[in-house]
Formats: sequence, structure tokens, C-alpha cells
Amino acid sequence: MKKHSRGAIAAIALALLTGIAGAGAQTVDKKTLSLVGARKVAAAAEAEAKKNNAGGAIAVVDDGGNLLLLVRLDDTFPAAANIAIAKAHSAATFRRPTSVFEDAIKNGRLSLLANKELLPLQGGVPVVIDGQVVGAVGVAGASSAQQDEEFAKAAAAAGGRAQ
Repeated sequence: MKKHSRGAIAAIALALLTGIAGAGAQTVDKKTLSLVGARKVAAAAEAEAKKNNAGGAIAVVDDGGNLLLLVRLDDTFPAAANIAIAKAHSAATFRRPTSVFEDAIKNGRLSLLANKELLPLQGGVPVVIDGQVVGAVGVAGASSAQQDEEFAKAAAAAGGRAQ
């Protein structure tokens, strides 16, 4: 059996790893929600709120749940801002509307309440462009939870057109 020095073994290992990493490395094209897009999303929610004589806070986040834009309409209670952010964060990071989780809890899946990353209240909706979740919008503080959801859906639909 032939003996190799540590340096030779290290060189062989490095060559193998470099070859493996180089051969296997791949990239994907990823859509992102820009600040301009976030403004369009928020504007759509705001327009729905005004059309319905409602208030509310509107949060728009990127696909990782990081805040891009927050709008709190006049006469909206202060806590609505943090609730809207949490709804948007939940919708973005779980890649589905927060109403799905609220419904699951209503149907007995109470274990969802233990997840600190999730706010299972309707009003958080992912923004999807070309089948990819690029962010989400959360609305809180409208006249009802149903209005939160309606305004968020309208905003997410506008975001899907915002490229």
C-alpha cells in the first residue's frame, strides 16, 4: 500500500470537494417584491379601506417576512400596526393565507396556537408573481376580520400585477 503525505491527501480532498461543489452548484431565478411593488400593494388595500369607509393598518413584507412598508390609516388603533405586520409575516413565511390557520384552529387543531411564528388570524395573504411567493400583505384594524381579509386579498391581487 502506497503512503501519501498529509499535504497530498489534503490536496486530493480539496480537488474532490471543489469538483463536487462546482459540478453540483445550481441557481434559481427568484422574483422579488420591490419597494415600488410594495407601495402598489399597500395602495390597493388603502383604496379598498377608503371605499368601505374603514380604517386599518397595512403591512407589506418580502418573502422572508421582513417589513418593506407599513401604513396606518387615520383613526386606526395603534396595536393594529403590529398585528398587520404579524399577519403579513405569517402569510409570507408559511406561504399561505392566515385564514387557513384560523380555520384549522376553529376545526380543532389547537396545537397551532403553540407556534410562536404564526398569527392565525385572517387578514394575511401572500403576494404571488408567476407562481412564486414574493411577499405578503397583512391588514388589521378594519371594521371586521372579514374586511381585513377582503382588503388583504385585493392588495395581494394588485401585487401579483406589480412587477
